[in-house]
Parts: sequence; structure tokens; C-alpha cells
Amino acid sequence: MKRYVSYWEKKERDTMSAKETTTIGFIGTGVMGKSMARHLLQAGYPVIVHNRTKEKASDLLVEGAEWVDSPYEMALKANVIITIIGYPKDVEEVYLGEHGLVNNAKENTYLIDMTTSTPSLAKKIYEEAKKKNIYAVDAPVSGGDVGARDAKLSIMVGGDEEVFKEVQPIFEVLGTNIVYQGPAGSGQHTKMCNQIAIASTMIGVSEAVVYAKKAGLDPETVLQSISAGAAGSFSLSNLAPRMIKGDFEPGFYIKHFIKDMRIALKEAEEMNMETPGLSLAETLYSRLSAKGEDESGTQALFKYWD
Repeated sequence: MKRYVSYWEKKERDTMSAKETTTIGFIGTGVMGKSMARHLLQAGYPVIVHNRTKEKASDLLVEGAEWVDSPYEMALKANVIITIIGYPKDVEEVYLGEHGLVNNAKENTYLIDMTTSTPSLAKKIYEEAKKKNIYAVDAPVSGGDVGARDAKLSIMVGGDEEVFKEVQPIFEVLGTNIVYQGPAGSGQHTKMCNQIAIASTMIGVSEAVVYAKKAGLDPETVLQSISAGAAGSFSLSNLAPRMIKGDFEPGFYIKHFIKDMRIALKEAEEMNMETPGLSLAETLYSRLSAKGEDESGTQALFKYWD
């Protein structure tokens, strides 16, 4: 008698089968990327890593990841390649350079850029990849070091919906809020919405903490009240405590946030949209950058008042 196979048994069987035929390449093992690559290793995927500084991948190599010296070598070995790197110029070189992924990956490879980059570059990568029968999606993330460490990232995906469904099991290893947003570039546009919302929020969070101190209140006690009310946000719950403790280590670098805000400002300008909150935040963070705070976390905006 044929045994009934439940939906969950079939899903688990399909997932195991996919892992046996999937080799994931991961480029960018920084503050967030290292945790993300680790989750993929722990989920049972073979993982190949590359980073400009090999030392930043040393823990992953001990845990079972394989190292390659270049994106070119990775393109020859992996059939799913994830990138989370610095700036659009880095993304363009890694994907579209002569020795980059698009020009050297095998047919039917999946390319997933999780960097926050420009929507126009995401579309260009998608179009160039399609010419070579390679599937590209833009899938920037939000959640910072905490979200990456806890596998609770928010992932915003642009590209072909069929391709999104193919790689969704991989996203599910990395995040909990995974949303298909539309055609190529849509993930990056959604991330701009995210960064615009955070930009003004960070000003408000910093001002609230400074105000509490100047009013002679205990800022931690104040947070107990306001973080559970209408003012509640990820930034208030996760970054305000770091401000109070004087912990400005990066969960997300100021230099990268400035990059994101400038992309959003340019996109908004092209849509004839005024963004006063975003413009003010970019100005304040740029002043901090000029004072040598590029490598600090975004919560270092607190120092503008302190």
C-alpha cells in the first residue's frame, strides 16, 4: 500500500534534494555577510566564500566554507552566487567586469545581489544576465547586524517572480520577512523607502535620548515607556540602548548609510520629489563623516548633540 506523503514531508524532501544540487557562492563576509554565510553553512549548503580581506572569512573557513581568490573563480564553481558588498561601483565591477560574474558564470546560474545599490544598476545586471541565460535578482536586506545574526532579515526582492520562487528557500534561511516586490530594480527601490524611513527616525531617536539626559531623566527608564508605545521602532529598541551605553560599534556603517541616502536623494530628484527629512539626515551624517565617524555605526548620530 502506497504511503501518504504529507505536504511538509514533501517540502523537506524537495529542500534536501535542492541542497544536494546547489553550491552557494558568497561574496562579502563583513558585518552582515559573515552571519548570513554561516546560516547557509549551518543549513547544510556547500558554501564558497570570497572577500577582499581573507581574514574576515577565517571563521567561516574553519566552519567548513571553501575559499576562492576571486569572483571569476567563484563563477566557475557555484550555481547560486550571493553578494553583499560596499558600493554600486563595487557591484558593477563584480557583476559586469571582464572577470566578473555575468561574463563567466555558467548558464542557469542564479545571481542574488543583496547589496543596497541603485535600481538602474540592478536592471542592467538583470538584462545582461538574461542575455547569457543567467537569472539575476536584486534582494537588498534590512535588519543590520542583529537581523543577520538572528536570521531575521527583511528581504526585498526584484526580478522575475518565477526566479524568486526558485531561490526563496535560500532566503528563508536568512530572513523572516521575505517579499517579492516586482520586476528588476523593485527590490532596490523598496530598500530606498526603507532607508528614507530610517533616516528621519534616527534623528528623532537621537534627539529623544539627548532630551531625556538634559531633562535629568534616566534614559533607560524612558526607553521602557516610549519603546512600547506609539514611538516604538527597531531603531528605538535596538540602537537607542547603544547610544546610552556609548557603544558606537557598527551594526551598519555610517559611510554605507550616507551612500544609501545619496542614492535615495538622486532617485527622488529624478521623480521630482522633495525629501526634507532625508536631506536633513544626509547633512547631519555627512558632518559626522567629516569628523572621522565613517566607520562608526549609525547610532553615532547621537554624537552630533553630545
